[in-house]
Amino acid sequence: MGIPTLTDRQTDTAVQNLQLVVDILNDLALTLKHAHWNVTGPNFIAVHEMLDPQIEKVRESVDTAAERIAALGGSPNGLSSSVLKVAKENLPQYTLTNKAETLKHLKALDEQYTAIETILRAVIEELDSADLISSNIVQDFLLDLEQFQWFIRSHIA
Repeated sequence: MGIPTLTDRQTDTAVQNLQLVVDILNDLALTLKHAHWNVTGPNFIAVHEMLDPQIEKVRESVDTAAERIAALGGSPNGLSSSVLKVAKENLPQYTLTNKAETLKHLKALDEQYTAIETILRAVIEELDSADLISSNIVQDFLLDLEQFQWFIRSHIA
């Protein structure tokens, strides 16, 4: 059972693109939490506290995308194996595996945001012709990420 006003092709396109979004945003949530735990040095508390709302909003976005997949009749995949595969294929490697100064983490996060925003724009283009509701959902995600990246870039500047 899915959305009765969408064709099978539209539904398949929406589900595939939303699953990509679920995987990418799950990876981002984990990466943000990793940075949150490992930032050090000047501006530690400001950056540490700035990342928490970003993490929560990204997690909410994952849930929204997964629930849209379910509403479309699909089965969202939240397994780490799916996240890992998609992240390896689509995102730059986050190489800061230990504690590092805030500026280093922010620059690495900026790179992640740019890559993710590029992917989301491509997803939006595909969804525009398949399912405008799903497209609008992803557009809202992109708006949030662009604002978060602005916060990060403002710290870097």
